[in-house]
Amino acid sequence: MLPGLSGAPAQPAAGAAGSGPYQGYVYAYPHKTAYRPLDPRPSLADVWAGEPLRHLFLYLHIPFCEMRCGFCNLFTRTGAPEELVAAYLDALERQAGAVRDALDGPRFAAAAVGGGTPTYLSAAELTRMFDLTERIMGTDLTTIPMSVETSPATATTDRLAVLAERGTTRISIGVQSFVDAEARAAVRPQRRRQVEAALGRIREAGFDTLNIDLIYGIDGQTEESWRRSLDAALTWKPEEVYLYPLYVRPLTGLARRARDWDDHRLTLYRQGRDHLLAAGYEQVSMRMFRLPGRSSPTEYTCQRDGMVGLGCGARSYTSDLHYSYEYAVAAGQVRAIIDGYVRLAREEFTVANVGFRLDGEERRRRHLIQSLLQAEGLDPALYRDRFGTGPETDFGGDLERLAARGWLERDAPPPGGGAPRPGWLRLTAEGLAHSDAIGPALFSGRVRALMAAYEER
Repeated sequence: MLPGLSGAPAQPAAGAAGSGPYQGYVYAYPHKTAYRPLDPRPSLADVWAGEPLRHLFLYLHIPFCEMRCGFCNLFTRTGAPEELVAAYLDALERQAGAVRDALDGPRFAAAAVGGGTPTYLSAAELTRMFDLTERIMGTDLTTIPMSVETSPATATTDRLAVLAERGTTRISIGVQSFVDAEARAAVRPQRRRQVEAALGRIREAGFDTLNIDLIYGIDGQTEESWRRSLDAALTWKPEEVYLYPLYVRPLTGLARRARDWDDHRLTLYRQGRDHLLAAGYEQVSMRMFRLPGRSSPTEYTCQRDGMVGLGCGARSYTSDLHYSYEYAVAAGQVRAIIDGYVRLAREEFTVANVGFRLDGEERRRRHLIQSLLQAEGLDPALYRDRFGTGPETDFGGDLERLAARGWLERDAPPPGGGAPRPGWLRLTAEGLAHSDAIGPALFSGRVRALMAAYEER
């Protein structure tokens, strides 16, 4: 997955913004279920020809976890034996070499390692991963911002020492809940004392930025228990906090109708948002909160196309093609894809296999969606410089519908207040609360049709 997002992404629905506040988590556009096999498969040399290569984003995907949480539909498998991890790193090395040869002198401005759980790898395996990446991609990772995801069970002292030594500046840990009963309800068998011990080790390692992921809407969660998790997280003074809504309906206990569950999650979201704002955090998006003055250079943005993904589940982005390897969620399918990946010869990594080609309209729509879903909003000058037109000209009807619902502010001041900015588009507080309805509602008809036709695997 993309950097910093270690929660519970769901496949976005293609419904209207009025059909409920939780249609789908739009962490990228287009969604991966809109990707299709490319025929013919283009060479990476052709794909990247003419692309700016001086400020690229490098993403490594490690598709292994020690357990599969009840809310998870990420591309990952559990219980990978040591020999499979070794074979995976062998394949990663072959892929890195092929990609490096296809790009003409790439330079990376930031990097991230996601999954899965990258720290499923042992300290020695992490060292090998960093070694091959630096050697082949020609990048000293200690000189650029780098984010790595971890979990309470795998944030061990020896692994964290490797991450710190190799230049990790941001570490993101998926806690989800500090309440043991809620962790069990989410099929995440961890105890608070284990979480606290992991956080202690992370702080001792001295990373610049600690992000803590929390989830609201877990079976049995109340406003009081949610407040306890928030307060427990704040005890560690994390530089960032992500609040994720649960996207897998509870199997027991709540027995709510869908509308009741939506209302419950919205209540918990607003409580969490207000609690973090009162604690001095600033809101960056519906999910992300950070301490003032902290930037996130390891967070990929659509305004800066150019992401090079390595690994079985990684995506790569150029200005007109998003591509990846095969995608699945079901455990058996994921295992089969990984087993196939580790056997690929080097020449198989010289082409793009599965992807989505973006025309001018899709590039505009991507910029619109991923700008609006940030608290800062959409800068009309940046949009006009990039596309030669204005957002109101291209998407006037969509914007008018959002404004009519009280979800969009025109000529918006900065999030912290100030003078109006002519032409600036920004979601209101209630608009941000409905980000998971607004994003899917802005998908193009082409993307919706591809997603609807996607066969779950």
